[in-house]
Amino acid sequence: MSCVQPLYSSTVCSSAQIQCSGAKFPCKLQRLFSMKGSLRRRNIGIEVPLSTGRTFMEHKVMDSRDTIPSAYSGTDVETSDAGETKQEKSETYSSNMTEAMGAVLTYRHEMGMNYNFVLPDLIVGSCLQNPGDVDRLKNIGIGTIFCLQQDPDLEYFGVDIGAIQRRADDFNELQHIRAEIRDFDAFDLRMRLPTVVGKLLKAVKRGYGITYVHCTAGLGRAPAVTSVRPCFPKLEAIKSATADMLTNASKQLVTLKWKKGNCSFVEVAGLDIGWGQRMPLAYDESQECWLLQRELPEGHYEYKYVVDGNWTINMDELVTSPNKDGHVNNYIEVKGELDVASRNLRQRLMQEDVDLTKEERQIIYERLEALGDA
Repeated sequence: MSCVQPLYSSTVCSSAQIQCSGAKFPCKLQRLFSMKGSLRRRNIGIEVPLSTGRTFMEHKVMDSRDTIPSAYSGTDVETSDAGETKQEKSETYSSNMTEAMGAVLTYRHEMGMNYNFVLPDLIVGSCLQNPGDVDRLKNIGIGTIFCLQQDPDLEYFGVDIGAIQRRADDFNELQHIRAEIRDFDAFDLRMRLPTVVGKLLKAVKRGYGITYVHCTAGLGRAPAVTSVRPCFPKLEAIKSATADMLTNASKQLVTLKWKKGNCSFVEVAGLDIGWGQRMPLAYDESQECWLLQRELPEGHYEYKYVVDGNWTINMDELVTSPNKDGHVNNYIEVKGELDVASRNLRQRLMQEDVDLTKEERQIIYERLEALGDA
């Protein structure tokens, strides 16, 4: 985990000028584009220096079991058995997150919320767990709760999102907004990111107060949408989303084929749906093979076939080199129909260290505003 450079993020600001690509960029945002930062893993902790000279405010941990003066404090009491169940779920989730994200990451749901101030009016952190957490956030000046979780994320840890939303409705000038992104899915992040950031931009511009952006652990989706904190967002997805907005790349139709042997059903995992899902291929009698046709935007996609429940690769298609665990996948490179200028721009944006120009930032800002109003 060497460098995190989200190319754009979207928190609104009062009156600020931020340093962008060596030139001051006046805007109505306090942070339209996240600043460069580097992350260096140190055992389980992460050291986070920011090139702007800013440092993170003190890392906060809010224990969902703390007693607070509200009608909901009684809901925070857990039995030891329930605590053990949460701990087991946290360990499983952390293991899945580490495998999916490619870095050693740990989330302890049983210890309550954790978060970082990345700006005076922007907090990035983990999920709310009960209505009492709404009170805790309101007490520190939160005006917008922006939730990136999907229903399966909430159900896994037994979070009652309805109760949380109802408690948020009890307060004046407190908005609870959901903008879902699939967990551990870089492609879904790429495709949804512009719309989600546009929605966040519109929400924050209402000016209710501090904005709290969260996913489940606060280590992947939330930092990808907002800014840099100890995390591991999918940089390729963020860069691809930025390039998509600036080049208007079209989708291309790709075809996958499985010709081998007799089998009852063939599926594919990975590709653009993530490794946690599978997509069936249809048998074509005229070609005597299993087929899948799918439109994909430009990018590199890895996948594997699941034949009668067995994971395998197709040696008739492109195959990756073995990874650190010795595993190989099929892959496909999709090239969009771009003119020379757009092609060169996309190649530049996908490089490891890249700064957007003032004009490119303005284009993205305008498109985010349009998406937020859509």
